Amino acid sequence: MVDTPEDIRLVVLDMAGTTVADGGLVEQAFAAAAGRLGADPDAMLDYVRATMGESKISVFRHLFGEEAKAQEANRAFEKAYSELVDGGRVAALPGARQAIEALTSQGRTVVLTTGFARTTQDAILAALGWQDLVPLTLCPADAGGRGRPFPDMVLTAFLRTAAADDVRQIAVVGDTSFDMLTGVRAGAGVVAGVLTGAHDADALRAAGARHVLDSVADLPRVLG
Repeated sequence: MVDTPEDIRLVVLDMAGTTVADGGLVEQAFAAAAGRLGADPDAMLDYVRATMGESKISVFRHLFGEEAKAQEANRAFEKAYSELVDGGRVAALPGARQAIEALTSQGRTVVLTTGFARTTQDAILAALGWQDLVPLTLCPADAGGRGRPFPDMVLTAFLRTAAADDVRQIAVVGDTSFDMLTGVRAGAGVVAGVLTGAHDADALRAAGARHVLDSVADLPRVLG
């Protein structure tokens, strides 16, 4: 880790809870998916909340055990979440777009990542008008299938953009413990948590955050 972040060249930002307002959509979509499989969502919500930020298929594998059921639940979840997005239930967090544009103007490359499937990620980007906001967006399938807390998406961003010469020139920013652990495992020079999503400051710091920000809007100043 480094304490002086001025040399950060690649910024890997989470979406839901970090740059995109979640508004409980993950829990609503999960409840719909669990109901489709005849499961009681209330009995599973604590685990879902604790694993916010993790790849969704990994969560369903843990909850349902059998791969076929996990895949069915994941498809139902993605369908329900996409319907909520299409219904206008998604919005950018205040200052998020401006922060991304400011980071870009500082000469940094910004990549957006998610634990959702590509179809859901694309639906969110389209709803926000963010299709051309950054040069690269990644979901677990783009990085070989492993999402957070594995470092694969961060390292894929590092390799594909060639924006940094060293992993210590990467900043990883998110709202969950899994985002922080991903940044630590990738060797990122800056691992920062934001308080606009799932986990509080203590949980973020315990997972490796060196900076805890009120929101992503503060990031250009911290790095600048």
